[in-house]
Amino acid sequence: MTGSLTVVGLGPGNPDQITPEALLAVASATDFFGYFPYIDRLNLRPDQRRHASDNREELARAKAAIDLAARGGKVCVVSGGDPGVFAMAAAVCEAIDEGPAEWRDIDLSIVPGVTAMLAVAAKAGAPLGHDFCAISLSNNLKPWAIIEKRLVAAATAGFVMAFYNPISKARPHQLDEAFEILRANLPGTVPVIFGRAAGRPDEAIRIVPLAEAQGDMADMATCVIVGTTETKLIERTGNRPIVYSPRFLRESVQ
Repeated sequence: MTGSLTVVGLGPGNPDQITPEALLAVASATDFFGYFPYIDRLNLRPDQRRHASDNREELARAKAAIDLAARGGKVCVVSGGDPGVFAMAAAVCEAIDEGPAEWRDIDLSIVPGVTAMLAVAAKAGAPLGHDFCAISLSNNLKPWAIIEKRLVAAATAGFVMAFYNPISKARPHQLDEAFEILRANLPGTVPVIFGRAAGRPDEAIRIVPLAEAQGDMADMATCVIVGTTETKLIERTGNRPIVYSPRFLRESVQ
């Protein structure tokens, strides 16, 4: 007996940015697994059950959800942003890959959502208008040395970079270290966007040059976008500048 498992992205926190497809998936499910704050975003019916857990329990959460779906449940795994970007879709796939053979027969659907870098980019202008990459600065699942190599590679290749998980109580220094690496490979004039809680009531968008960027300008609710030498600012009187990366490349990258 197998049921269904849907992994849903709820976007960055603004209810208006939850897709109709995601709302339909939520309405169709009976059991919900996810991080406490994400499940709290849902207005569940009395017949829908919550299975909330802590932030660092992704794999255990995925296994519990899959097990219930394998026993016939209509299960929804809730993720913030887009579930495929540093979120629960990969954890679910990993659990299925390493789990019993019957888990592979589950009806699995992954519903995309608006990820943090898209929400922040929209507030700032169009900084992702040319080639870009996303990098998680958390070394919980990969060595910091790998992150350093990727920062250098992305900077020297001319990619705009979006940083997820930029800082935490356990990692208060790593964003400053990342900025030092970038300052060694990029001009100090490159714009850096600190987008905190984009689209929510406590939203804060700050734009500074790389030379002035500091780790304490971010927290775990912040997505940081670092431009390139091509990224431009349109200054405006009385308003935040518009940041955009032109769709064409004026100069070849050395």
